[in-house]
Formats: sequence, C-alpha cells, structure tokens
Amino acid sequence: MTAQKRISFQVVRDEVKRRIETRIWPQGSLLPTETQLAEEFNCARATVNRALRELADQGFVERKRKSGTRVKKEPSKHAKLEFSLARQSVESQNSTYRYALVERNVVPSPGWLASQLSVSPDVKVLHVICMHYADNRPFQLEERWINIDAVPEVEHANLNDHGPHEWLLNAAPFTEAEVAFCAISADGRLAEFMGTTAGTSMIQLERTTWKDGQPMTFARMTHHPGYCIRTKY
Repeated sequence: MTAQKRISFQVVRDEVKRRIETRIWPQGSLLPTETQLAEEFNCARATVNRALRELADQGFVERKRKSGTRVKKEPSKHAKLEFSLARQSVESQNSTYRYALVERNVVPSPGWLASQLSVSPDVKVLHVICMHYADNRPFQLEERWINIDAVPEVEHANLNDHGPHEWLLNAAPFTEAEVAFCAISADGRLAEFMGTTAGTSMIQLERTTWKDGQPMTFARMTHHPGYCIRTKY
C-alpha cells in the first residue's frame, strides 16, 4: 500500500491565501479552526498552525488567543529589506571593491552610547571607523561601536583586511536588530570622507544589534550621494 503524501505547510498557506484573495473568506471573516483545517487538508494541526503564522506575518490574517483567526479588514503588505555587506553591494554592481581601516580604539562607552545600548558607562567598546570604495570612489563610511563584553574576541581581531561588519557576521552573528534610516546633510568631516561638499544630502543607516538579549553593536553607515534603497513586497 502506497503511503499518502504529506501535505506541507506551504500548500495550506497558499490555499488559505487564495481563498482570502478571491473573497471566499472575505475581510473580517472568521476562519475555520486549526483542527477543522487540519481535517480538511488531512495534515497535522502543527502544519496548519505554521501556515497561519506565516499569513499573519505577511499581514493577511490576525490571530487572537481564544478568538481564533480572522481575515484582516485592511490586509497589509510587509516590505522585505535585505542588508548586504558593502563588498557584496559594490561587487553586485560589477564594480571593484576596496576597504580601508581608518581608525580603531578601545574606549569607555560614551554616555550617549551607554544610553543607546542600555549598558554601564564604564563598559569597554571597540570604536572602528572604516571606508568602503567602489571603483576607488567613496561608497560608504562605516562607524561602529562594539560592546567588548558581548564579543570579547573582537578586541584583538584583525580588521585590517575585512570590515567589522563582515567579521561580526562570521565570528559572532547577531540574533536581533533594530534599523533606522535617516536623511542627513553632510558636515565638513563627513563631506571630506565621502568626497563631496558640506550640506550634501545623504542616506544614513543606523543599526543596533543584540546577541541573545545582550547589547552587541551600534553602527552608522553613511552612503554616497545618490544611493538608492529598494525593497519588494
């Protein structure tokens, strides 16, 4: 006797999504229970649960404990941003990548950083400034502060040939991150690094990372004038 093929959560997810999009289950309607859907699709309840969780993450349904799963009245789309290494971004444009370490120092955490990371002001951090180039033109200025308590090995890491972002992803990948995009005007120092004039508009990305709940890094990556961010949803 041939064993029946197991239904994957993707199959359940896609069929539930189809019914929502074709208004078989209109906005605001209550979906069948996980047990009912599991019986219909002849699969485990855990498979249905995972399918509905993905649809909730994608903005199609909302789930409330003891109230079941409903089709959202105003379905939302979640944009997906991919954060590549500067080297990968440059090389994807068929440009020649170059990295330069400008400065590195071990210092006590500045007051603003201690507040940002919720750490003690006397915590040691590695402060790194480095430049990334595309065809020998400034592409990105990276300034990063790394909590040495969270990543002790970084204090003596070799950052002469590879940037701290690349080193961290290989040696101590983060588990959580918070990202902010800012439109800024270059001051004199930044303009000098980026080969432009003071007052030039630029995009600056600020990223805070944690590793298993412990504050890990705070970084500012400032991109060349005209840099464009794209996403899909």
